Amino acid sequence: MANDMTIESLPMLNATLNGVATLLIVAGFIAIKAKRYRTHGALMCSAFVVSSVFLVGYLVHKAYHPDIRLRERFPGLPETWAYFYWFVILIPHLILAIAMLPMIYMAFMRAFQRKWELHKWWTRFTIWVWLYVSVTGVLIYYLLYHLFPAMTSGATVASGV
Repeated sequence: MANDMTIESLPMLNATLNGVATLLIVAGFIAIKAKRYRTHGALMCSAFVVSSVFLVGYLVHKAYHPDIRLRERFPGLPETWAYFYWFVILIPHLILAIAMLPMIYMAFMRAFQRKWELHKWWTRFTIWVWLYVSVTGVLIYYLLYHLFPAMTSGATVASGV
C-alpha cells in the first residue's frame, strides 16, 4: 500500500504531533484562564499523550537514523544557517526538551494530588518550556526537510521546493 508508515515518514508525523501538542497546550492555557478546570485537565492530559506518542516516534526514528551531520547532509548550506540552526534553535531545544520531562511530571503529580498551589508553581515555568520545545520541534522539521534541501539544491526558498 502507498500509505504504509515507514521510518522515513516519522519526521512528518512527529512534526504534526508537535503541532497538535502546541494547540492543545494553548487551548489548555486558555481553558484554565477561563476557570474551565475539567476542560483544562482534559486538554493537558491530551497534550501529554500526544507528546508521549511524539517521543516514541522520535526515539524510533533516532534508532534508525542516529546522527544528522548537517554539513554532510547539506553540503551547500551557508555557514550562517548552520550556526543559526545549531546554536540558536537546536541546542536550546534539546536542553529544554530534556529539562521539561521532570517539570511536566512534577506538574502532573501535583495536579493528581490536588496540590493546586504547587501545581500552579510548576506550571508557571513548564508551560513556556513545553510550548517552546513543541514549536521549535515543528521549526526544526521545517528547516531540515523543507528549507535546507531547497537551499542546497539551488532552488529558491520561495518556490516551496
